[in-house]
Amino acid sequence: MCFCDSCKTLFRKFCNMELPRTTNPLDAAYRNWVEWSSQRLFELWRLWDGEIRKINPAARYIANSGGGSMTTLDMRTISQLAPTLFADRQSRRGLMPPWANGKNGKEFRATFGRKPIVGIASIGIDDEHRWKDSVITEPELRIWLADGVANGLRPWVCKFSGEIRDRRWLPVVEKIYNWQFANEKYLRNEENLARVAMVYSQQTGTYYGGDQKHRKVEDHELGMYQALVEGRIPFEMAHDQLLDAAHVDRYKLLILPNVAALSDEQCEQLRQYVARGGSILATFETSLYDALGKRRADFGLADLFGVRFNGRVERDIKNSYMRIEAETHHPILRGLEDAGRIINTVQRVDVVASAPMTGAPVTRIPSYPDLPMEEVYPRIAKTDIPEVYLREIGKGRVVYFPGDIDRTFWEILAADHGTLLRNVIAWAINEEPPVSVSGPGLLDVTIWRQKNSMTVHLVNLTNPMAMKGPYRELIPSPPQTVRVKLPAGAAAKDVRLLVAGQSPAVQRDGATLGVVVPSILDHEVVAIDL
Repeated sequence: MCFCDSCKTLFRKFCNMELPRTTNPLDAAYRNWVEWSSQRLFELWRLWDGEIRKINPAARYIANSGGGSMTTLDMRTISQLAPTLFADRQSRRGLMPPWANGKNGKEFRATFGRKPIVGIASIGIDDEHRWKDSVITEPELRIWLADGVANGLRPWVCKFSGEIRDRRWLPVVEKIYNWQFANEKYLRNEENLARVAMVYSQQTGTYYGGDQKHRKVEDHELGMYQALVEGRIPFEMAHDQLLDAAHVDRYKLLILPNVAALSDEQCEQLRQYVARGGSILATFETSLYDALGKRRADFGLADLFGVRFNGRVERDIKNSYMRIEAETHHPILRGLEDAGRIINTVQRVDVVASAPMTGAPVTRIPSYPDLPMEEVYPRIAKTDIPEVYLREIGKGRVVYFPGDIDRTFWEILAADHGTLLRNVIAWAINEEPPVSVSGPGLLDVTIWRQKNSMTVHLVNLTNPMAMKGPYRELIPSPPQTVRVKLPAGAAAKDVRLLVAGQSPAVQRDGATLGVVVPSILDHEVVAIDL
């Protein structure tokens, strides 16, 4: 049985759940309705599961959901109730990137921990036209499943209707499942070794901004996610309701992509995280609203950011730039030293510094006319207004962008924004990464620990159809150099490439192990026996 949004609508009708007259998330009647209907659905779920197992003890009712900050399911609550959850994002549609399947895995694991989670993949095109008896290309199906597996999802391929009219998908799925079976011990992940986590906030998705396009929550997440993938930075996701030490202290850096709605308690949890040596990267209106979406007089995290809210948020900024202050030689400018200036963000919070900051590496060039041509020149060529605030607090570091650099990056995919984001992430982490991968192309990189091994998953997303499916073909990557930091006291007994079936040459440098992966078609796994 299914627990997706369309089925939940039917359940509510079945239970005579009347929609409230308002859908304003700040309205008490609406909040009460959401809470009551969710509780009723969970009760039905447990009832169905119990009745099903009375008939057949080996059978289970399995719930599924799309996940993410915009889902209507409370992920923290469902993780407490359910032994497993299926990610019901069956294939790409529109401009959905191929890493969206892996993103579901990260989102689910943020609350489910080590409970088994499954990614539902359809063999067909899953869009609003509902072509449920279609078959997508082999490369598209392979890349979708590969990114899910790399991010901890167990693959579950679904076929609508019991009649097979197009048999092209059968050998593809058979090959993938056979590989899974042959390498099962390397897929029994016990711990993700990423030191970075991006916070996703269902609270912000529910209570912040309503339907206003300029406050669309997911675009901030997607832009930051793309920057992390492009930077080959292994990362996890953290849930906004689980910011306690037990859940976040394994990370050196928490990224808050416009996590606007935060309670006083959540802000205090983040302050304590920094006090314990953690670092934070936040953007735009993060913490400017309380848990129910009411705007504060100042940021809830103003003391960490080192700024105070000046009472104004600029929207739809045109023809403004970030000036690269190359003479500061700050490491966040690596690769941008000769740029002079780069595109600024589309939105910006007006802030005033409340803590000392000298030598800002990136400053603001205000908007100026973009037409007629004779008027296209900056009225103010240089200011001392920072466009990124950098602080060192004890053993932690804090980065705050007053602009919506993550959302702007997702909108226009300007390479300079990706470079700047990767640089500030490296500065904020301030430690050697658990794995580094160098070589051409776009790769999704994850690193895992099993009982007696480590694995590095490399998913080759390099493709002209990476941002608009389906893939027509898989394009082999050039060689990739992988350097892995081994756990303290561990030694590598054997190293294998699980997809290629090869034993690569290994270079050892203290606790670091290096291998060259000759090529990646869709997916390669560097398996290290310990």
